[in-house]
Amino acid sequence: MMIRIRSRDGLERIQVDGPHISISQLKTLIESQLQISIQNQTLSTDKNLLLVKTPADLIRFTDMADPCTLLSALNLSHGSIIYLYYHGERTVRGGPAVSPAGSFGRKMTMDDLIAKQTRITRQESPHCDSVSFDRDCAYAFQRYVNETLAFAIKRGGFMYGTISEEGRVEVDFIYEPPQQGLEDDLILLRNPEEEKLVDAIAAGLGIKRVGFIFTQTIMQGKKDYNFSNREVLQVAELHAESGLKEWVTVVVKLEANEDGAADVHFEAFQMSDMCVELFKEGWFVTEFGEDDDPKLSKMKKDVVVGGKDVKEVDNDFFLVVVKIFDHQVKCRLYISIRLMLTTP
Repeated sequence: MMIRIRSRDGLERIQVDGPHISISQLKTLIESQLQISIQNQTLSTDKNLLLVKTPADLIRFTDMADPCTLLSALNLSHGSIIYLYYHGERTVRGGPAVSPAGSFGRKMTMDDLIAKQTRITRQESPHCDSVSFDRDCAYAFQRYVNETLAFAIKRGGFMYGTISEEGRVEVDFIYEPPQQGLEDDLILLRNPEEEKLVDAIAAGLGIKRVGFIFTQTIMQGKKDYNFSNREVLQVAELHAESGLKEWVTVVVKLEANEDGAADVHFEAFQMSDMCVELFKEGWFVTEFGEDDDPKLSKMKKDVVVGGKDVKEVDNDFFLVVVKIFDHQVKCRLYISIRLMLTTP
């Protein structure tokens, strides 16, 4: 039986005897096949494990904490995905082969040398300390996509607010530009003149554009990713365009709660510095095929991830988690302007 292990190094596979083995035995196999010591392993079926920022956050992931639990008890079978967080570094078996150069082989170009030195690693800390939403602003946005669009198509908008000296972002209204929402894509039909007008109104209120918010559809929620490759490309472009190191991206989605009902969730991220820089330099493949895995972003050249040369990078490598709060603005004019400028 094959189990897929997704970690910060991407997706790997291990062979197990069957679903009757315990978590303790699984960890032993991971140590043997992936060279990660048992004491450094934290396992979970929750993909959010890969987004933890500190070891203290690991206590939330308890579904695979009991070493005696059998895989079958967790409904894990052939091809199932388990998420792995580990401390420290590792040596990846089967790392990149050394290619000869010079007169005995292919000569390396300057682009080859740069690519060999481009390592994709996780950025631990965001430049944005936190993001706080005006409650009415957040409610108006999620109510429209929930009650009117029923999360069947995507919707997005630019967030306006303030940035403190400490890097705290406060969002007071959302401008939704002309757009075409699809099930797995969001096409912004941007109007420069309209955006100048919105920016001017915002400036008069002492606020500015601080980020982008978008929704994921119900069908996207059934897939195994935080951001799709299309979303990474779009939000990286907007982040690069902004020129703000504190620029924040917020995703709104439906998630099932413990009672089986659906709740609306807001999650905040920044795109990593590496992601924005790679976009600016044109490293991302911008065309998507039907067979492409949406969890992976394609690169035009090899990059190094976890000691391996790859051209596909797990999208989670580009995400930096941002804390999210709410507040109440004192002036309801903010909400009125948002509603007047929203495009149906």
